[in-house]
Amino acid sequence: CTVEAVVSTQSTGEYSGQKCSACSRAYVPESLWDEIREGLVSKTAALKIGSAEDIPSFTSAVIDDKSFAKISSYIQYAREDPSCEILVGGECDDSVGYFVSPTIVLTSNPECKLLKEEIFGPVVTVYVYKDAEWAETVKLVDETSPYGLTGSIFCRDRSILHETHKALRHSAGNIYFNDKSTGSVVGQQPFGGSRASGTNDKAVSLNLIGKWTSPQAIKETLVPLTTHTYPYMDQ
Repeated sequence: CTVEAVVSTQSTGEYSGQKCSACSRAYVPESLWDEIREGLVSKTAALKIGSAEDIPSFTSAVIDDKSFAKISSYIQYAREDPSCEILVGGECDDSVGYFVSPTIVLTSNPECKLLKEEIFGPVVTVYVYKDAEWAETVKLVDETSPYGLTGSIFCRDRSILHETHKALRHSAGNIYFNDKSTGSVVGQQPFGGSRASGTNDKAVSLNLIGKWTSPQAIKETLVPLTTHTYPYMDQ
């Protein structure tokens, strides 16, 4: 795992964040924040946003005016909230199409609504935690949002990686280790989430077959009963 891998913008920017597995929040240790911040800002700023017919464009407009209005309202909230700082992006333009630039928001409030609610757009909110408060932060990750579809853990220490995964076992239906929180391949990674994200049925897996069946249990007695009493009752 490297900082270069952590700052990949694919998980947020693709499809302008309009996919269920898009990254929407990130928790970063204070000791790594300066380096990660530099990479996040520079990579996000370099993304080309344009027409879907323009091949070099990384992504394009959001789907419609309702989506544009919702996403831009969250960005405006970040502008006005004293606990938030827009590090990059934040531009919204509906003059020709509904374009929202990929946006990174830094918040000092672990209960910020941008960390809790589903924006479904190219907006990622970052909360920086003190390294000594790792355990408390893992609990924050688990309890802050009602959704539970995908998530990523970036970590070089395998024992910490698995300890974190154990603590977050119910927080996401699909967990990625040292990889972006999106990109499941049909037939390789069964996909589905729980909590407010669904019933975690894992599409394209054998687990899903049970949703289309109605099991019935059958018991057959080959030695018929001859009395209604039990052996201990004859003592």
